[in-house]
Amino acid sequence: MSRPILTAEEMRSAEAAAISAGTSVDVLMDRAGTAAAEAIRRFAGPLPTLVLCGPGNNGGDGYVIARRLAERGIAVQIAALGEPKSDAARAARDAWSGPVEPLEAVTAAPLLVDCLFGTGLARPLDEAVSAALRSLAAQARIRVAIDLPSGVSTDDGAVLSPVPDYDLTVTFAALKPSHLLQPAARHMGRTVVADIGIPVRGDLSQISRPCLTAPGPSAHKYSRGYVAVLAGEMPGAAALTAAGALRSGAGYVRMLAQEPVAGLPAAVVQSSGEPLRLLDDPRIGAVAVGPGLGRGDGARALLEAALTGQAPLVLDADALVLLAGQDLSRAPHLPILTPHAGEFARLFADRSGSKVDQARRAAAEARAVIVYKGADTVVATPDGRAAIAAAATHWLATAGTGDILAGIIAAMRAAGLEAFEAACAGVWLHGRAGEMAGEGMIADDLLNHLQAALTECS
Repeated sequence: MSRPILTAEEMRSAEAAAISAGTSVDVLMDRAGTAAAEAIRRFAGPLPTLVLCGPGNNGGDGYVIARRLAERGIAVQIAALGEPKSDAARAARDAWSGPVEPLEAVTAAPLLVDCLFGTGLARPLDEAVSAALRSLAAQARIRVAIDLPSGVSTDDGAVLSPVPDYDLTVTFAALKPSHLLQPAARHMGRTVVADIGIPVRGDLSQISRPCLTAPGPSAHKYSRGYVAVLAGEMPGAAALTAAGALRSGAGYVRMLAQEPVAGLPAAVVQSSGEPLRLLDDPRIGAVAVGPGLGRGDGARALLEAALTGQAPLVLDADALVLLAGQDLSRAPHLPILTPHAGEFARLFADRSGSKVDQARRAAAEARAVIVYKGADTVVATPDGRAAIAAAATHWLATAGTGDILAGIIAAMRAAGLEAFEAACAGVWLHGRAGEMAGEGMIADDLLNHLQAALTECS
């Protein structure tokens, strides 16, 4: 099941709804602190612990965490950034029986728990606070952030102040966008979501492992999905797309090219010469066009043939460059566009807001599903739904892996998934295969691990 992601405002609304339904702030704080303490104990063991408490409810969580860890026999000290400002945080402070030291005077401990600031931070930390946090974190063996690392914006992945690298981040009820959006996400370490009894819902979620149906007794190559790949000036890229589709479960993959393409798996059917007439085949479940397409008149003709066809489209690479001024509303199915940051900037002028905001606007403007690629890939639809992928291996930043992603998504679309679901499934499979391929991988290695990634989804 996909994990929901809430913005700071959405989280405040969810908390307010829970309080209106009869759950007090004190109870929610106790649940949060107790759950976080248990996660910390299981992750780090009984290490001597320093808890840093801010003046808000994040600091209140810290007092509860300290008390629960001390009850387990763990040596705990607390340093506070001033007195608590909310009634619930004051009550949590009063329930702590040990001393509270000022932040500037405390000594480091092997385990650091950062409860200074959580959801809703909108400005940089004071330099003295930031410096103290970095110093204490540098001296700790294990670093844990509660809700979010102090210095991170909640909604857009921005880092407002220098942020240490944490080993564990414990958040409550739902993920926040910055748990997955860069550059904040790189500082989170392992992220745990604790259930504290707040119902959450929204249009943003984390991309999760898809549940795909394995072929049954009545399956045949066309029912499993027929993918057509259009090759242009650099057919090697299209060959990777075709191989990606085939390795992702498509039952039939046809390469449409002017000349035979070398290096294809033998199972890919090649049609050269005048292949565009084959796009009229009603059995085609998806057409992938763009990788290696080129940008000349011939490429424009190929793209026009795809846009005027009847099959669902996956548009990548050069096709995205040629799309300027094109009206995608004429496509009979919701197309899928897969831009990286440079291609996105050429297609869409408005770059304000978070990456999620940008992807949603682009999806509405283009009337397409947008796969905004990167270390924090975002998938968005014109109706406002969006999803963020967990951080994929940085080794995917190599030539050809995006071409393969286009093929994987095309295979998912041809198999019958709706455009948004196909895009999310393709992104997950791509990331998982990259993880399996390991360090030093190249695009060809990615192909060799798609089968294993696919088996995890059935």
